Amino acid sequence: MYGDEATIRRILTELGDTWAVVGLSGNRSRAAYGVAQVLQRYGKRIVPVHPKAETVHGERGYASLAEIPFDVDVVDVFVNSELAGAVADEAVAKGARAVWFQLGVVDEGAYERTRSAGLDMVMDRCPAIEIPLLG
Repeated sequence: MYGDEATIRRILTELGDTWAVVGLSGNRSRAAYGVAQVLQRYGKRIVPVHPKAETVHGERGYASLAEIPFDVDVVDVFVNSELAGAVADEAVAKGARAVWFQLGVVDEGAYERTRSAGLDMVMDRCPAIEIPLLG
């Protein structure tokens, strides 16, 4: 419901290869760490966004989307659903082309606002699961 196959394919193959991963830190036990590795394997540039602004997988981190000094294509969100809507709004303000809420992250209001702003959006899915399925 929150990301048909055409939208998923477009985000993963057409909208650009710079992915800001919100919630990505150097903590290897967190899902964001492994998903970012998969995205890199598939040619995506990942940009860690976390209050600690750590360098992860060789990429410099930033404390917020607004601090990233270049354009991002997709904002991949690994924060709790209660916080995700604000991140989606920041992604719109940043000029991203798409927003991706990870498995378990759902905010219907954010989905409507983001789509109304003209961005593609997927919720409650994982790009590390979807990207290998593209073939």
